[in-house]
Parts: sequence; C-alpha cells; structure tokens
Amino acid sequence: MAADTTAPSLPLTESSPDQPPVSLQIRAWLARRAEGVAIPVGAVIAGFLIFSLFLLALGKSPLAFLDLVWRGGFGSSFSLQNSLQRAAPLLFAALCVALPARLGLVVIGGEGAIVLGGVAAAAAAQPLQGFPPPLAVPLMALAAAATGAAWIGAVGALRAYRGVNETIASLLMSYIALALSNHLIEGLLRDPESLNKPSTRPIGEAFMVGPLPGLDVHLGLGIGVLACLAAYALTERTTIGFAARIAGGNLRAAQIQGLPVGRLVVSFTALGGACAALAGFFEVAAVHGNANASLNAGFGYTGILVAFLARQNPLAILPVAFLLGGIEASSGLIQRRMQLPDATVLVLEGLLFLVVLVSETLYGRFKLFSPHLWAEKRGAVA
Repeated sequence: MAADTTAPSLPLTESSPDQPPVSLQIRAWLARRAEGVAIPVGAVIAGFLIFSLFLLALGKSPLAFLDLVWRGGFGSSFSLQNSLQRAAPLLFAALCVALPARLGLVVIGGEGAIVLGGVAAAAAAQPLQGFPPPLAVPLMALAAAATGAAWIGAVGALRAYRGVNETIASLLMSYIALALSNHLIEGLLRDPESLNKPSTRPIGEAFMVGPLPGLDVHLGLGIGVLACLAAYALTERTTIGFAARIAGGNLRAAQIQGLPVGRLVVSFTALGGACAALAGFFEVAAVHGNANASLNAGFGYTGILVAFLARQNPLAILPVAFLLGGIEASSGLIQRRMQLPDATVLVLEGLLFLVVLVSETLYGRFKLFSPHLWAEKRGAVA
C-alpha cells in the first residue's frame, strides 16, 4: 500500500471534525475585521504626522494645533454640539458616495446635489405657505430628495446605458448644479429684499426644523443617523444589497447571472443623490431659513473623505463624520489662536484624503490581518 503523503491537518475539536478549532476561527474573524479599522486609523495618524511637518515649516507647534482641535471640537459640551451640528450634513454627503460604491462606482458630485436640494426645498416652501407645518415640511424634504435623486440618478443612467464614467460625469454635473443654483438664487427665486447677499425668500419660522430633544443640534443629525442605519440594513441585510455587492465585485458575472445591473446602478445613485439633497434641505430648514450661497460650503467634498475613511461602511460613517465635523468646528479657534488661515483645515483634510487613497494598497498585505497567510494555521478560512 502506498504511503500517505498528505500534509498533517490541524487538530480539530470533537464537536466539529471538519472545521478548525473554534478559537482559531474566532481569531481569524477578528483579524479580518481588525484590518478595516487598523489601516484607516493608521492612515489618519500618518496624515497628521505629515501635516505636522507642514506646521513646523510654518513655525507653528503641532501639539498646539492638536490642543486647539480638541478644545474647539470635543473639549466642552458647546464644542461637542457644534461638532455634531457640522457632522449632520456629512452623514448625508458620505452616503451619496458610499451607496453607489457598493456597485464599484465612484460618485463625487454630492456637492451639487446638496445645493440643488436646498434650492428645491426653498422653492417648494413658497407655494406651501399657509399649509400646516407637519404637512409642508415633509413635502419640502420630498422635493429636495426628488431633485437630488434625479440629478445623481442621471449620472447612474449615463454610466449604465451609455458607458459614461460616473466620476467625471458626477463632477461635471456638480459644477452645472452650482451654476444653476446660483442662477436661480440670484434670478428667478431671488428675494427682492436680499440686497448684499442674494437669497431666496425666507421659508418662514413655522417651517423651520427644531432641535433634537436635549441637544442644541437640529433634527437632521437624528435623521442622518437613521439614514446610515437604514443604508447598512439595505446593503448588508437585503437581497438588493447582496445583488449590488455581486455587481460591484464582478459586473460581467452579475450580468451573466441575469441581475438587473442597469436598474441597480440607477437606483443606488438616485438613492445617494436623495441623501445628499436632504443635507441641503436641513441646511435651509434648520440653519439658514432660505437658500443662499452658504449652501456651497464644501460638505459634499468632505463627505468623500468621510466615505473613504469609513471604507464605504454606513455604520463606520457615523464616527468618522463626527471626527471630521469636530476638526472643521475647530477651524475658527485655530485661525484666531495660531494666526493661520481658515483654509488650514482644508490642507489637513486634503492630506488625509491622499494618505487614505495610498493606504488602500495595503489591504491584504499584512500577515497579521490575513488568516490565509498563516502558514502554520492553514485550517483558518480566508
């Protein structure tokens, strides 16, 4: 009889003769998921270190900068609430990137959807004057969401049915959206009484959205958190989300299996656009009271960084948006105390974005996080 030349297998538990030990399975599970936390955190630390060199070149102290970020964004109840207020639109803006990313799409035109959503909400408020607020406010939100869905959904349609690159299309359409909103605010929808700063007519105090109970933060934060939870449930717990992940992993395979790839692309981009437009709605209905140039505040671009740091995970968007919101909330204090321009925070965000993009090449390269590379533990499922 021939000798058995097979490699010795791992010791197995009595309860599961065909599986590796439960302890090894748990370690493998933890290792795979730790990678998604360790690499983004490392990227943030690396970005801060590079930014520290920038500060030192300007003759400023990186430690003083971090102290002001902490005090301005997280060090008191006032700063915490200010950070939450800044984080609210970032939740919606990040979903505009994260949802299409499930299909392998890179949509970066959320800024245009935010501004158009705000203009649509302000415009819808005028014919609704006299309506009860419980009816009028949801209709304003619906008008904003429909506008954003149509705008970004058109990007998805161009990608699905004409093969137009969605990154370029969404960016160009964002510029069109900004120009169109400026034209409407300064022309057709302009309030004649807005002299120095063109804006639409006020929506009225009755249509303003109030704060969350116990917080000096508008209701948009709570709706944004619910939107992230709903997005997670959609992408991770439904057949539609499963189909989207298949299409994102291998578009050709999804088409061969008969999945409606075109409809999925249009649906997820439209849903992302609706989320971004809700950020514009809350900026109008909870902050400004009308649509004006302040809607173009860069939330859509910061949302791209939030989504990439969160690795397109709707649940991870929540803490990342709070972190970026706190950094932006501290920008005024940094400007006053360190005599630095307000755009310094934008430099930091740009460096973080570059480092995060570079860090994408590190996934799967570390043995610690890759159970299939554990040569002495081949029984772990990769």
